[in-house]
Amino acid sequence: MQWSPRAGETAALAVLGLGLALAVVFLDAAGRVLVGAGALLLLLATRDVLTRPRLTAGPDGVDVRRLTGGTHLPWAQLGVHVQEIRRLGVRGRTLELDTTSGPEDDDGVLIVLGRRDLGADPDEVARALRALDPTPG
Repeated sequence: MQWSPRAGETAALAVLGLGLALAVVFLDAAGRVLVGAGALLLLLATRDVLTRPRLTAGPDGVDVRRLTGGTHLPWAQLGVHVQEIRRLGVRGRTLELDTTSGPEDDDGVLIVLGRRDLGADPDEVARALRALDPTPG
């Protein structure tokens, strides 16, 4: 199974970022700074395309893609949790993938993915991952 940012959102970010980047040509210096900062949406869209699919689950574990490469998390060490936070009156959920400490003083790995990273509700992804987990318990 795979999860990625929704293609429609990525396309909308790319179009909006490109439009803002082109609008910089027609603005004064202060407007260029403000609109140019908004054009950073183009970088976010690029990240979405380059890290597709963001999360992949298979029989040997879970793979997470990042701009700096990928991380493989084997089922035997993987903990799947959904964290719910409230900030400024807004409720948000994140999927936390963490590994237990290994025998060689390894502190483990914690990867936090939100709804936008997954293109789906973190609760649904967590349920699907738990169903795929072949380890007992």
